[in-house]
Amino acid sequence: MFAVMKTGGKQYKVQSGDTLTVEKLAADAGEKVQFNEVLMLGGDKVVVGAPFVEGAAVQAEVVDQIKGDKVIHFVRRRRKHSSKRTKGHRQQLTMLKITEILASGGDKSGVKAAVGAGSVAAVAVAATEAKKPAKKAAPKPEEKKAAPKKAAKPEAGADDLKQLSGVGPALEKKLHEAGVTTFAQIAAWSADDIAAMDEKLSFKGRIEREGWVEQAKKLAK
Repeated sequence: MFAVMKTGGKQYKVQSGDTLTVEKLAADAGEKVQFNEVLMLGGDKVVVGAPFVEGAAVQAEVVDQIKGDKVIHFVRRRRKHSSKRTKGHRQQLTMLKITEILASGGDKSGVKAAVGAGSVAAVAVAATEAKKPAKKAAPKPEEKKAAPKKAAKPEAGADDLKQLSGVGPALEKKLHEAGVTTFAQIAAWSADDIAAMDEKLSFKGRIEREGWVEQAKKLAK
């Protein structure tokens, strides 16, 4: 029996025991592979696929991974500024030995399908292997985090300190945290109190520059 199979975009007529060289396959030497794209089976009865013969397969053993003869590619451009380039290439190939031709049951044989080394299927398999998660170590018990400090809430009846010149929500919050919530408190500040508050809250002379004490006296009335 013989078979006509397809691999690497080429067709090969093979029999059991034949040795042939095909485009490189994603397999190691000694590994058994199966070609499922069988176009025709010949023998006592000829079976032609449409395009492939259903259930037929060709099994082979990988003998070695080799390189073909060197091919020289030479390009020369005849111009005013002429150029030339020489490149050499050796095609990567796989040497196979045909072991068996199956007329049916190829889809249930369990033998690894032959896949080209640069094919989409081979790249997909490699990507799947790369994406497999590594075994993770047992997670360490998390330390209890301290609850965030809540901002001090203004007392009931506190004045709207944002009425003072240059005081926004951020500065009002700082004043509340320092215990200052009313205009009356600011109106009663002495020079020492102003200096202490400037240093404590890093106001850098803002209290005197903006005239908070005078404003607070008016607003406290």
